Amino acid sequence: MCFDYGKICKFLYSEARCLDDKDFESWLQFYDKNVEFWMPAWDDDGDITKNPRNEISLIYYDNRSGLEDRIFRVQTERSGASSVPDPRTLHSISNIEIIDGNSEVCSIRYNWITKSFRYNKVNTFFGVTFVDLVSAGNEGFLITRKKVILKNDYIDQVLDVYHI
Repeated sequence: MCFDYGKICKFLYSEARCLDDKDFESWLQFYDKNVEFWMPAWDDDGDITKNPRNEISLIYYDNRSGLEDRIFRVQTERSGASSVPDPRTLHSISNIEIIDGNSEVCSIRYNWITKSFRYNKVNTFFGVTFVDLVSAGNEGFLITRKKVILKNDYIDQVLDVYHI
């Protein structure tokens, strides 16, 4: 096994908790400066897009500065998905699997469901996520790649990082 499974679970749960707590500055610290963060779209044939550089994506950032800009927009109410009042979210993670790895990089797959509450309405988002983790010494891990596949892509609102 490439990394300790319990530590991986704790890391992923902590990342999700930061989103639920709207602790976005701490959330950003889970990501390597060169992280690729990608949420592919579904094409007309029902397949996910394969290349974020020449096909449609729901979200794509090729480094952490894109995520930092996204968080800046959320915090300054310049995000299309931002609203007043802020939505309340609850992220649930399950089926955490180590799918590949060595002593340097560990590839993880997990399922997730996010409940979001705003204006007396509950929205549910769900999907599967693939992450690559590297060791960050005593600090734990850093995410170097994150691919989020939203399974219910027909939704009635704009999504942002805290919905997934």
